[in-house]
Amino acid sequence: MTIQTLEELEGLKRAGALVARILSTMREQAVTGTTPRELDAIGADMLHDAGAQSAPVLTYGFPAATCISVNRVVAHGIPDATPLREGDLVNIDVSAELDGFFADTGASFVVGTASAAQQRLLDATREARDAAIAQLRAGELLSSIGRTIETVAARRGFRIIRNLQSHGVGRALHEAPGSIPGYFDPRDTRRLHDGMVITVEPFLATHATRTEDLDDGWSLICPKGFGAQFEHTVVVTHGAPIIVT
Repeated sequence: MTIQTLEELEGLKRAGALVARILSTMREQAVTGTTPRELDAIGADMLHDAGAQSAPVLTYGFPAATCISVNRVVAHGIPDATPLREGDLVNIDVSAELDGFFADTGASFVVGTASAAQQRLLDATREARDAAIAQLRAGELLSSIGRTIETVAARRGFRIIRNLQSHGVGRALHEAPGSIPGYFDPRDTRRLHDGMVITVEPFLATHATRTEDLDDGWSLICPKGFGAQFEHTVVVTHGAPIIVT
C-alpha cells in the first residue's frame, strides 16, 4: 500500500493502534499458569469488540486469532493449552483488518524474569528493529533495512533467521513490495518511496539461520537455540517514518 490521503493514513493508524493495544493487553496477561489459548481468547474478544478481523484467519485460515510462539517455536505458533512457566520465551504476533486496513505487530518477551542470555537476545532484536526503522527514508534502497539489521546482529553476536522477513502491508496482510530480507542483499535494487507501508520485523537467533516446520503445518521452530522477533508497521516518508503500531 502507498498512503495517498490523510484519510488513508488515519485508517491505517486506527488499525495499528488496535493491534498495538491487543498485543499490550495480551502481554500483560502472559503470566505463569496462563495458557496461550487463554491469551488468544483475549485477543479474539478485543478484535470482535472493535469490529475487526484476525488477519491470519482472514488471509490464510490460521486456526487461532493470533500467533503465539513459545521457546523453540519462533513464529506462527498455534496457541495451545500448555500453561506458561517462569522463564518461557514467548512471541505474540497480532495482525488485523479494520475497515479495510491491515496492520501487523509483534514482540518477544520472557515470562517472569529473563536470564542474562535471554535479555541479550531480546535487547539486540529490539535494537535491530528500531535502528532499521530510524534510517528509513523515501528514495533509499529497500536493502538498507537488511543492512542495518545485519550490522546490529553482528555487533551483538547473533544470527539472522533468513527465511522470516519483513513485508508490505496495508490493504492486505502481505503485499507489494513483497518480502524484505532481514539481511543485506546487494542484488536488491528496490527503493523505498513516500507513503510506502511496510513491516520491519527482524528475527534474530542464538544459533539458527533458518527455521524448520513442525508437523502441525504452521509452527516454525529454531532447530537449535532460540530466536526472537520485534515488529512494527511503518509508513515511509521523506523525513522520519511514521510508526502506526
